[in-house]
Amino acid sequence: MGSPGMVQVLPQGRLAYGMQLPVQSQSAIYAEAWEAGAGPADLVAVARAADRAGFAYVACCEHVAIPRRLAGAMGTTWYDPVATLAYLAAATERVRLLSHVAVVGLRHPLISAKQYATLDRLSGGRLILGVGAGHVREEFEALGVPFARRGAVLDEAIDALKAALGEEEFPEFKGERFAFEGLGQAPRPVQNPRPPVWVGGSSPAAVRRAAVRGDGWLPQGDRRGQLPEQIGKLLRWREEAGVREPVEIGAIAEPVYVGEPGWDVGRWTLTGAPERIAESLREYGAMGVRQIQVRFRSRSRAELVAQMAAFGAEVAPLLND
Repeated sequence: MGSPGMVQVLPQGRLAYGMQLPVQSQSAIYAEAWEAGAGPADLVAVARAADRAGFAYVACCEHVAIPRRLAGAMGTTWYDPVATLAYLAAATERVRLLSHVAVVGLRHPLISAKQYATLDRLSGGRLILGVGAGHVREEFEALGVPFARRGAVLDEAIDALKAALGEEEFPEFKGERFAFEGLGQAPRPVQNPRPPVWVGGSSPAAVRRAAVRGDGWLPQGDRRGQLPEQIGKLLRWREEAGVREPVEIGAIAEPVYVGEPGWDVGRWTLTGAPERIAESLREYGAMGVRQIQVRFRSRSRAELVAQMAAFGAEVAPLLND
């Protein structure tokens, strides 16, 4: 018997795979050169390729505004996750739609609940609400949210969102910053008792937040060798908090190129035969990871879509051998 209200959506006992969409966030750290000239048609093509190739989810990240001091590295192209995922919901049938991550502390939970409940309804129940604390001070200052308190704000926002996205049309919540009762919101989410909430971040506070409040954990920047210790902490803190349901642990895998690239894909990229790539990725499953986020090196949309198809057809069947 587990704690009430935890939600699991991944296939039990199997390693699933998803991906962050290209084009929608164009940081100089990871965006491919072709993405700068790409747009909505490319997003649709990639989302449909993910649908066909068995991806568990496609993901879109949130930044409201990027200050000049960070624009060189981060770029200013950050598509809105609700608008983007709703657009792609109409172009896909099966793949889940993940905000990785939404900075939900920047707005009142009733606004986020309205947006994401609508997205769950429009998509037929495919939302995964990924949330994180955020790291850009100027975004918070511009929107009047205290940056130094963002962790505490996020904790309360998660609790409020779970209430607002739950089964009650007139949810109730009372916290330090947010409170509501007697206010009805429809449409309700399709998913019952509510859409899953995955918590992003790898700081001790973020891992603890995922342990206590999350249906899943989305690490940020942990290398493969660091994950077992992080997962150990997560599971220990979850047990101490009395949460008995399993947690859907994620990992961001190294970049992948199925086959021999014939161009410089970078020294950390997993390349070669499907079995070689699958063998490497199976190590994540052995650690207790439930889903890996894969990123493919590509020089064009066509190459990316071909890589996704090859992964789905040739690598994915070997992930759970």
